[in-house]
Amino acid sequence: MDSTSLRERQKERRRARIYGVAIELFKRGGFQATTATDIARASNVSRGTFFNYYPYKEAVLLDYGSEVMDRLRDHAEARLQEGAAPLAVLYEVWDRLADHNTSERDLFPPLAYEVLNPNPERARTAYQALPLSKVIEMILRPLHQAGQLRTDLSLQRISNLIADTYLMVALRWAAYGTDRPLKEEMRLALNLLLDGAVAREGTPS
Repeated sequence: MDSTSLRERQKERRRARIYGVAIELFKRGGFQATTATDIARASNVSRGTFFNYYPYKEAVLLDYGSEVMDRLRDHAEARLQEGAAPLAVLYEVWDRLADHNTSERDLFPPLAYEVLNPNPERARTAYQALPLSKVIEMILRPLHQAGQLRTDLSLQRISNLIADTYLMVALRWAAYGTDRPLKEEMRLALNLLLDGAVAREGTPS
């Protein structure tokens, strides 16, 4: 039992080291320019060992994106428990995500492309690792329970549409750029979506 636990701890430490080195290399040299061999060499492991932990390079980004989602969910849960209005919390999460994607602009496109991967298994893995729609669903649930959302669409459908819009608008911004900062682009998109999804007077500024 002890030897098994020790091996598991060693594996966790090795995975954490590979992950940390990979993200640092991505940020320093760019995702596309960084190879699995680069990551393995810098992590002091073999290329085969790297693929034992991450079957493809983009899988490292899924861990990275999952951490971001966890922080957003924690923030949303804390704010809702404090009694903050759900729509205010949604805008806070929206802004935080936009700020993060702006600061890590090079990492967002390959991460987003994984959700759109033509390989269904990889796309499913990415979707599960990046549950933005689940965070949005949690935030909007009080409004749904209070009858303040449209009744012809399920809460899940509304949340999925909002999350999908974030993905596509942010991906377009990262790939091509616009005259507006990403946060402004995302607020415009969210305002438009909520006008059609929520029965309310006014929109948070």
